[in-house]
Amino acid sequence: MRMFPAAVNVAATNGAAGKRGITISAATSVSDRPGTLLICVNRDHEQNRLFKENGCFALNTLAEDQIAIARAFADGKLSLQERFANGTWDTLHTGAPCLANAAVVFDCEIVESVEMATHTVLFGQVKALRIEEAKNNLLYANRHYRALGQVLE
Repeated sequence: MRMFPAAVNVAATNGAAGKRGITISAATSVSDRPGTLLICVNRDHEQNRLFKENGCFALNTLAEDQIAIARAFADGKLSLQERFANGTWDTLHTGAPCLANAAVVFDCEIVESVEMATHTVLFGQVKALRIEEAKNNLLYANRHYRALGQVLE
C-alpha cells in the first residue's frame, strides 16, 4: 500500500468520549450530494474508538508546509497536548478540532461505520467546510512526504 499516493490528513474528534487526533492517508470522497467522505482508523489503537463514540470528526487536509504537524500526529510517543500544540485549532460545526490554516477542512457528522479487517471505516456527512485556495496539498507516497504543486495539462 506504500505505493498508493494519498493526501496527508489529520483526523480529529472531540466530544463526550474525549479528544483524539491522528495522521491518516486513508480518506476519500464518497458522494457530493450530500457531501460525504470516509476515513479509515486502525482498530489496533484503542483510542481510535473515540471517533465513533463522539459521532464526529474533522478531516484536516494538510498543506505542503505542514509536515511538522503530520509528524506530530503520527508520533505515538507525543501526548495529546503535545500533538495539539502544533498549529492553531478551532471548531466549525460539530465541535471536532479544525486546523485553522489547513489546505481544506471537512467537518463531518458520522452517519455510518463499518468494521473491515484491521480498520473501522467511518462515513462522515460534511456539515461545514473551510478551504485555503492558495495552499498546495501535502501528499504521502512510497514512505515520503511530497508536495502537490505542479499542474499538468
